[in-house]
Amino acid sequence: MKSISAFEIIKVGIGPSSSHTMGPWKAAEMFLDLLQTRNQLTEVRQLKVHLYGSLALTGVGHGTDVAVLMGLSGEDYTLIDTDTIPSRVDSIKYNRKLNLNGQYIIPFSYEDDIIFSGNEFLDFHANGMRFEAFLANGEGFSKEYYSVGGGFVATEEDKIINKDPINTPYPCHKAEEIAINCKKLDLSVSELVWLNEQAWRSTGETKDLALSIWDEIKACIYRGVNKTGQLPGGLGVKRRAAEINRKLLKEQDHHSVEDWIDLIKQTHPSFTTINKWVSCFALAVNEENASFGRVVTAPTNGASGVIPAVLMYAYCFEQFSLEQVVKFLLVAGEIGTIFKKNATISAAMGGCQAEIGVSSAMAAAGLTECLGGDPDQVLMAAEIAMEHHLGLTCDPIAGLVQIPCIERNTMGSIKAITAAHIALESDPSAAKVSLDGVIKSMWETAKDMHHKYKETSEGGLAVNVPVYLPEC
Repeated sequence: MKSISAFEIIKVGIGPSSSHTMGPWKAAEMFLDLLQTRNQLTEVRQLKVHLYGSLALTGVGHGTDVAVLMGLSGEDYTLIDTDTIPSRVDSIKYNRKLNLNGQYIIPFSYEDDIIFSGNEFLDFHANGMRFEAFLANGEGFSKEYYSVGGGFVATEEDKIINKDPINTPYPCHKAEEIAINCKKLDLSVSELVWLNEQAWRSTGETKDLALSIWDEIKACIYRGVNKTGQLPGGLGVKRRAAEINRKLLKEQDHHSVEDWIDLIKQTHPSFTTINKWVSCFALAVNEENASFGRVVTAPTNGASGVIPAVLMYAYCFEQFSLEQVVKFLLVAGEIGTIFKKNATISAAMGGCQAEIGVSSAMAAAGLTECLGGDPDQVLMAAEIAMEHHLGLTCDPIAGLVQIPCIERNTMGSIKAITAAHIALESDPSAAKVSLDGVIKSMWETAKDMHHKYKETSEGGLAVNVPVYLPEC
């Protein structure tokens, strides 16, 4: 089994969904690259995109159609000005033309050339898509891709495509292997991850990468606490982070993210105040995510508020240093790789336990490490957090990453903090459940879960809460 970098699990992304937005966007880019390799890109005269299963059932609400259009236009989701996306999509729809890879114009009908097949599932994964290109010589060429969660894309030939999959010096494909390697080398979990990450980059580059992720987290939360109004999509969901932020700061002004953080640190750290701040941080991120904003995918976009909320809590109220921030991200990312390799981080495959549950486990582990927990306590914290998310379904109302997704991130954040503190006060040798055991249980639960609770909007809240969306 190849190793996955912690920073393939925690990375810069774009909302609202890693599997339904980032994955299809990346798949579109991969299809263009394949056409380029075949010397056929300039021969394309027409394109069709077929979306299957969950990508079709919740695709519009999750922005899959938008992602495909931007990917085929040659845009990079880590760089694009997200404020320009709606107008660019409107232009493609109105003019019925697509600037393929940003190089030349081809005819494109949004209504006819993006086909949503919600009742049809491809065999390999619930998030399947097929790109078809029709060439100047009359021939056609197609390729199927699968968005397997967290922005990862696979094909049936190459089961998982991620950046530079390699064998690390001390592979950690299961939690038990993390514990064994830490004991053998007399290392903390973060020190072990530091060692393995050198297979991809130098320690200095790893530190810089982690701090750049931290900068993205701070910027995202800050944007979220400074925006008001309703979220897009027609549900009329009101942004709440800004109002909570304003009340907690008692109307004090701030002009930069660092000024804002300084004000937070000066607030009275009562249990109630901290609880409200943690919720505010998580809401801010996921309100940005729901608005096609730039977020940190950790491990997915639907769960992108948990790690930022817990890390910002620790930075503001546990007085974390930048060194601790780096350690937190290393440990959290490594725990995420364990779930990805042994279960799933895709709600379309495992329900929301695979997203909020995994992110809560990641955050609990990172927090425990930085509060002085030993490796066994770190793994125990991740187990506790995941254990109490088992069976969590994914039933987004109207296919939008808003209800219950946004509030659910606040719950995952609080559970992560609770799990960390329980583990820090516990003797892991007396634990009855291991992290590997809970991951196995999660995967078995995922396979037994009815498909309508796996990001289809065909069960749960999605069918029991009446909504009346305006016609487009």
